[in-house]
Amino acid sequence: MKLSDFVCVDAIVPELAAPERDKAIKELVVALEKAGKLGSTSADAVARAVIKRENEASTGIGKGVAVPHVKHKSIGGVVAAIGCSAEGMEFSSLDKQLVYSVILLLSPSDNPDKHLQAMESIFKNLQKDDFRRFLRQAQSVDQIVEILHDAEDV
Repeated sequence: MKLSDFVCVDAIVPELAAPERDKAIKELVVALEKAGKLGSTSADAVARAVIKRENEASTGIGKGVAVPHVKHKSIGGVVAAIGCSAEGMEFSSLDKQLVYSVILLLSPSDNPDKHLQAMESIFKNLQKDDFRRFLRQAQSVDQIVEILHDAEDV
């Protein structure tokens, strides 16, 4: 599974307005809602589910990246939003560093295999120093889309 298979271009936020974790999650969920990717549920309900999951164990994986994720019954298919923060934000990361790139992943609760495939794709790319660096430096939706496509060409 490629990132372009599930990253919603209309839910890419090159500069998050939110200065902290919960608000950034909400901002990305709202971006997915505006793109028509939440099905029948509200952005508030999905954001609460993601934040609840985040409170159980931080998804700030280190090196300036976080991958908040949740499986939710109202999500029709695997979908992701990407948000970047030039200032960085506290995310209770494993390495105690600020997070600059957030990849929010939502999956249907009845298809755990697709969720795992998407997570594998995300982590495969996040292991690459260049991918993380370029994502952190991106300043527009077009630049982020180009980074996603370049990652698939490798």
